[in-house]
Amino acid sequence: MEKKEYRRGDPNVPLLAVNGLSVSFQMYDNTFEQRALQVISELHLQVHAGEIVAIAGASGSGKSLLAAAILGILPDNATAAGELRYKGQLLVPKLQKQLSGTEIALVPQSVDFLDPLMRAGAQADGHRKPRPTKERRRLFQRLDLPKDTEKCYPYQLSGGMARRVLVSTALLADAQLIIADEPTPGMSLEQALAALKMFRQMADDGRAVVLITHDIDLAVSFADRIAVFYAGTIVEIANAQDFGEGPDALRHPYSKALWRALPQNGFEPIAGSQPYAGRLPKGCLFAPRCSRSTPQCAQKAPSMRALRGGEVRCFYAHGRPKE
Repeated sequence: MEKKEYRRGDPNVPLLAVNGLSVSFQMYDNTFEQRALQVISELHLQVHAGEIVAIAGASGSGKSLLAAAILGILPDNATAAGELRYKGQLLVPKLQKQLSGTEIALVPQSVDFLDPLMRAGAQADGHRKPRPTKERRRLFQRLDLPKDTEKCYPYQLSGGMARRVLVSTALLADAQLIIADEPTPGMSLEQALAALKMFRQMADDGRAVVLITHDIDLAVSFADRIAVFYAGTIVEIANAQDFGEGPDALRHPYSKALWRALPQNGFEPIAGSQPYAGRLPKGCLFAPRCSRSTPQCAQKAPSMRALRGGEVRCFYAHGRPKE
């Protein structure tokens, strides 16, 4: 898919920059003592105008918490450290509140975000004046929503219909950064493809999209880069085509395992499970499940480093095997 050339402001400044983000929760243990439970650690990510960056990984790896941190909607018992920047500006709470719903739009994972007392059409329109009625009706049609959907309350919608209404709220907004948190579950393949094609068009028009998804196949088809999450951090950032080429093009052992676990690639599982927050290993988070683990991996956590046009958090990732 050919990309449009886009220039607005300094192209070297990312639209979104996440630098050393950590998120912890204040919890009580069995003895009723309060302690900090860290669920995201040392997370680094840049998203530029004109691209879709997909966030992939298992459930519980921290993907949705990243979205909440960017928008400033973490729970009250959460504490965030590190730095978030939008167009070079530090994303402090006041700026997050100002930009949310205007320059930064969220497609939330849960349909409970819909107001149960407001009709679907009005929720899609948001606070825009004049209301984009014609544009919204065209969009509903493209998303395969029946004509009377705009008059329905959320309880009258199926789960898939409600999710498409949520997607429409971001597509109708004039946002420069769209964070789509699992936007396609409950949709048919045709409906999901239609929604993702619209996100792709938004990126090609100069906006940026963060696509949080379990569906690597769809991510490969529409994203520019894929950031692989594991146990609360990013272990690899790769060009989307690397996942299309196969494990030799990937860098981290977990990314290779994800590729092999896809049904069309043998559905090959790996032993063990992702560690829970509070029970994280001392060194590399993936070391207990990695066939290439060494004593160094168990003692020291690797940092992200550049490799073959991407980034990886692994001591022993290297170039492609020789032909």
